[in-house]
Amino acid sequence: MQTKEELSQMRLSLIHVLLLSTVCTTTLFADRPNILDRPNILYIVADDLGFSDLGCYGGEIRTPNLDQLAFNGVRLTQFYNTGRCCPSRAAILTGQYPHRVGLGHMTTNDLGKPGYRGVVSTEAQTIAQVVQTAGYRSFMAGKWHLGTPDPTKHGFEEFYGTLVSAKRFFDPEHLVRTPASRTARIYPDGEFYATDAVTDHALDFLKLARQTPDQPWFLYLAYNAPHFPLHAPQDEIAKYKDSYHDGWDRLREERLSRMKSLGIVPDETQLSPRSHWRNYGETKTGVNPAWDTLPADRRADLSRRMAIYAAMIDRMDQQLGRVINDLTAAGELDNTLIVFTSDNGACFEWDPFGFDIVSSNQNILHTGEMLDDMGKPGTFHSVGSGWANASNTPWRMYKHFNHEGGIASPGIIHWPRGLTVDGGTIVHSPTHIIDLMPTAIAVSGATYDGDLDLPGVSLLEQINKGPRRRTLFFEHQGNRAVRQGRWKLVALDDQPWELYDFAVDRTEMNDLAGRNPERVQRMSARWDKWGAQNYVTPLPKDLKVPYLMPDE
Repeated sequence: MQTKEELSQMRLSLIHVLLLSTVCTTTLFADRPNILDRPNILYIVADDLGFSDLGCYGGEIRTPNLDQLAFNGVRLTQFYNTGRCCPSRAAILTGQYPHRVGLGHMTTNDLGKPGYRGVVSTEAQTIAQVVQTAGYRSFMAGKWHLGTPDPTKHGFEEFYGTLVSAKRFFDPEHLVRTPASRTARIYPDGEFYATDAVTDHALDFLKLARQTPDQPWFLYLAYNAPHFPLHAPQDEIAKYKDSYHDGWDRLREERLSRMKSLGIVPDETQLSPRSHWRNYGETKTGVNPAWDTLPADRRADLSRRMAIYAAMIDRMDQQLGRVINDLTAAGELDNTLIVFTSDNGACFEWDPFGFDIVSSNQNILHTGEMLDDMGKPGTFHSVGSGWANASNTPWRMYKHFNHEGGIASPGIIHWPRGLTVDGGTIVHSPTHIIDLMPTAIAVSGATYDGDLDLPGVSLLEQINKGPRRRTLFFEHQGNRAVRQGRWKLVALDDQPWELYDFAVDRTEMNDLAGRNPERVQRMSARWDKWGAQNYVTPLPKDLKVPYLMPDE
């Protein structure tokens, strides 16, 4: 039995330990969020979603759950991506321009240059790895597409989803569960749909995270919708079967009108002309035709494609509603930082009529029973450039390109406990997906000790404290751009630089390059310098690489 003196000494020692612990904790988390207040982090990425597809951005597609997040949070109108899926996913997760980490082009395509190796660099830290330094648990459900075989080797505890792309939504075989010891859910025949399954596993991961309530979590939820193939449950397609018979020209006008009413674009915004399309790896080029010039059977085929596309987005929003309801039931919604965006603009591949079966110019006209079968298991269609142009209203071009239709995505931020601006605020200053890593670091109190400096800025700093003057850079398949203040310099891969004044012309219709040669020279010189520093230049000589068959 201890004496009074021994007990007194023990108490003093305990007090000393507690005081030392407090000092250490205070030092460790100095200038960081309060440990007890650190939010959970949920990053949601759609695949090939157009700028104006969501209701809160002017679209007619039913997206009540995303709309609610937007009206209670913040919408970004100049939230930039990299123009293509693999590069954007690398930028999101590493906070780097994609060439800097080896993914300037696509996975499986090693173009023989450091910036174009087709696999994410081992020197790149992911958000999942970084937030672990602040005690976060990390999970991923959905599309990986960074060229490596297992996301759990990059900081995620659990993963369920597809490692690649362009796979069938009704086929569970291409989705995997890792670590290898884990077992994925089993779905009865005819009841599997990838968007639902990804959500099911995401909810499983949240349940797992709550087993350690003293640890916040990071969930990367990367849906494959609405990327081709166009697949959706028949009851969802039925909602939109009569929605698109008036065609893409009328749709663009209607969306722009709503965008102006919502404050997404200025009232003076003009609709850009129907965009060109340029098929990589093929020889065809052209301009999207006027809807009224198409024969009735072709319009029926195309209307069906867009109805399926809309159904895929509708279903994704429903699944996000399940996640939001789960967070609400757990009392976590108000202190979960939610960011939603897309990896690039809507997909034009490969021409106005969309392809069938393979990534090529195979345009089968569907009539009768074939028309009704579109969207079912065993089919493989894309939506085509005409509808993609409408999805990107009012911008020019699409995925692949560095004009606004390729690199501008919707951006929604929801965090009631962390945002100091009013719900429904619209932010028009330029931001970028490279900002997602600094955002996660800022709110989590994590330590970033990667070998690569981070070029981004926390989104919360830009929203709560006001915009920062910055320069943003872009390149994909030789398409290139610089955004600096009100000015944007942009070029197609084999064309000269174009210059636009975004204070009056964000739809990129009035090229001022000829009148401002000195500005063009200054901005292009900055692009050249950035390119040399980030493994962008010299560009590979031949970027017209072959594309995969859908099941490869």
